[in-house]
Amino acid sequence: MRVATLGYQTWGHRTLQALLGSKHEVVLAVTHPRSDHAYERMWADSVADLAAEHSVPVHIANKPDEAFKAALAEADPDIIVANNWRTWLPKDVFDRPRYGTLNIHDSLLPKYTGFSPLIWALLNGESEVGLTAHLMDEELDAGAIVLQRSTPVGPKDTVTDLFHRTVDMIGPIAVDALDLIESGRTDWTPQDRSQATFFHKRAPEDSRIDWTWPAEVIERLVRAQSDPYPNAFTTFKGQRVRVLESSVSQGCYGGTPGRVFIHEGDGMVIVAGPDAWSGRNKGLSIERVRLDDGTEMTGKEFFPHGGGYLGV
Repeated sequence: MRVATLGYQTWGHRTLQALLGSKHEVVLAVTHPRSDHAYERMWADSVADLAAEHSVPVHIANKPDEAFKAALAEADPDIIVANNWRTWLPKDVFDRPRYGTLNIHDSLLPKYTGFSPLIWALLNGESEVGLTAHLMDEELDAGAIVLQRSTPVGPKDTVTDLFHRTVDMIGPIAVDALDLIESGRTDWTPQDRSQATFFHKRAPEDSRIDWTWPAEVIERLVRAQSDPYPNAFTTFKGQRVRVLESSVSQGCYGGTPGRVFIHEGDGMVIVAGPDAWSGRNKGLSIERVRLDDGTEMTGKEFFPHGGGYLGV
């Protein structure tokens, strides 16, 4: 089939790379211009550069304007394959090719439509994450499912671990889904939209630790904001403190959420939880931190003794 790709960053790059190595012909690569947004400077392999290396026509756009539509019309693809395209597509774009548009989304739809699905899934304690190849329709991430692939989430996995595992799945699922479509199959699985969850783009404030959350959730937030993502952070005596490693405390600790309390091993336990006053909650043991100047320390080094509150 003649394929046009809509993609951005490493997700779009891996999709294009796989299609270039397949039996299908890539006739156009559409991508966004480079951005300085924190979440777009990482995993930023260039779709445009890869396309140019293989003499594939490139069109750079922020949205499907008239120039975008003209480039697509000239390429005349049988299908569009999209991955990490960041703006809304109208029906006259996604429905134009003979086979429509196949979107690769990094969640097990219908859960985690929208943005940063791996981060939200890890934060929520999901047992598995994965990819969905689905046909695009007028509702975001809602079209019929062609293929899904999953990978388990381990108790110590970070979002960086999950990124590397799922990004390696992009090429196989894209090519396998195209082959299924080319075979003439149309018995795709409709999504149960009653099970759908929709998540917004993450911003710096979303990485701030809320000490009224249970320690188990905060520990997952720390793993969901591993390098190179903007780390989970708190403040102590007016200084921002990034939490790089943490664990749920061995003991239960009572008091006020955010209280710097007691050492456990190389960590400092912080009182946490919505009913911390009860004394029945586990705390969060902060085991490694990073300061704004890049200095890294163990929790015990940074907090030589208890006292004071985080978040102020």
